[in-house]
Amino acid sequence: MQTPPAAPVLTPAAQRVLDAASELFYERGIHAVGVDLVAETAGVTKKTLYARFGSKDALVVAYLQGRDRRWREFLDGFVAGSEATGLDRPLLVFDAAAAWSDDHSPRGCAAINARAETADLSDPIAQEVTRQKVWQLGVFAELCREAGVADPEGVAQMLMLFYEGAIVTVGTATFSEPFAVARAAGREILARAAGAGRDAQATQA
Repeated sequence: MQTPPAAPVLTPAAQRVLDAASELFYERGIHAVGVDLVAETAGVTKKTLYARFGSKDALVVAYLQGRDRRWREFLDGFVAGSEATGLDRPLLVFDAAAAWSDDHSPRGCAAINARAETADLSDPIAQEVTRQKVWQLGVFAELCREAGVADPEGVAQMLMLFYEGAIVTVGTATFSEPFAVARAAGREILARAAGAGRDAQATQA
């Protein structure tokens, strides 16, 4: 997988702003939190906030990038430290997400939640969410190629749907352990894809 992007170097005041915004945006939502509250929580003036980030939208993007960077680092370490092989490799994403969700995302995916509050596809927030999700799809495709399944890109798309559905289910608390359910469904898809690959090779032989 690609190396997670390095964290930006921030001044102490900017870091306090980002930390405060990250907690408030995730817990309360983007529209419900104004820059006045962020500045007050961070112990800075609005002037300092705007001097460091330029706009509320830019602050939201920085918040999303920070969470995404931490998730990528976590997933990278989780996959690198696993002894899983073959068809179990793509399923590591579900295992990592389940572990991550318990401690970091009890309200569901920050990116999805932010996208739900953004109507304009050209909005920088919406574009950032799309970039993150495209990257995640690429991770599934890479792991599917490692597993040797037929049509890794197509299988990755199906796994991505299961993954996103599980994330939404975490946020809505519809039922428990959604990543385990998504993992089981993904395992079936991978097994079918592996079988199709073997059948194709046998036919060619």
